[in-house]
Amino acid sequence: MTHALPSPSDPLKIGTRGSPLALAQAYETRERLAKAHDLPHDAFEITVIMTSGDNRKLIDADRPLKEIGNKGLFTKEIEEAMLRGDIDIAVHSTKDMPVAQPEGLVLDTFLQREDVRDAFISPGLTTLDDLPEGAVVGTSSLRRRAQLLNRRPDLNVVEFRGNVQTRLRKLSEGVAECTFLALAGLNRLDMGEVPATPISPDDMLPAIAQGAIGIERRGDDDRAGALLARIHHEETQRRLAAERAFLAALDGSCETPIAGLAEIDGDTLRLRGQVLRPDGSEAVFEDRSCTVADGVELGRDMAEDMLRQAGEGFFEWRD
Repeated sequence: MTHALPSPSDPLKIGTRGSPLALAQAYETRERLAKAHDLPHDAFEITVIMTSGDNRKLIDADRPLKEIGNKGLFTKEIEEAMLRGDIDIAVHSTKDMPVAQPEGLVLDTFLQREDVRDAFISPGLTTLDDLPEGAVVGTSSLRRRAQLLNRRPDLNVVEFRGNVQTRLRKLSEGVAECTFLALAGLNRLDMGEVPATPISPDDMLPAIAQGAIGIERRGDDDRAGALLARIHHEETQRRLAAERAFLAALDGSCETPIAGLAEIDGDTLRLRGQVLRPDGSEAVFEDRSCTVADGVELGRDMAEDMLRQAGEGFFEWRD
């Protein structure tokens, strides 16, 4: 079936959060759609939607994410707008997306993945090993907190919420000696001036789906599906499928420190995964490979084996 293309008088409406990074991702999506379909930019209308996760009071209070609503904080209002028909598609950082979508919505389009690495951010230091004993480190990530304490239990890790600009401001104010950001976000914001040192995944395994833009739509919207198919990156989708299967089998919430990275070389998919106690006192790690076609199954199997390795009591802090 042939669908009418969007136009300036009848644009495709792209929903997004209003942070600079979210807007950069929405503009990238619009650029790719316009180029793929040879359409003007104003055939695509960017609609900013305020989410619960953007609440200024919650950000300034530096409350842990798990205390105020988990990953749904960044998606709920956007998804409600899409179900109402106020927007046609939604652009997300895939690492912020719950593993299951609300009924009627699908997350089936992914742009080519950016750099997956974390970055060490400090005005005067370049590595974690440069930090003095007992140094104050700021991060809002449960994963990074656990990984840091697993490697450096002497560190004083404090909550550090907000978008990229907010966290950099807090760093400049001396709230902490360093923080950590996704390198993909810095690249998309063209923030080469930030004192950032990339961290190898061998030293800090990234968040599930880090560096990937995911585009959500209504499941029955064939027009949006056809438009998005032109910009979908299949290899990224296969990598994320394995990672998100691993996450779902372990714990799809924000309450467990989980890291994972799938990489593809030819027909081989390599999946590394890690689950930790929040205080960093224990960690379980696996590194396995399979055919690309078996990536989802590998993710599930690896998670189940790691849960067995973790043993009774590993997750007792969640109760």
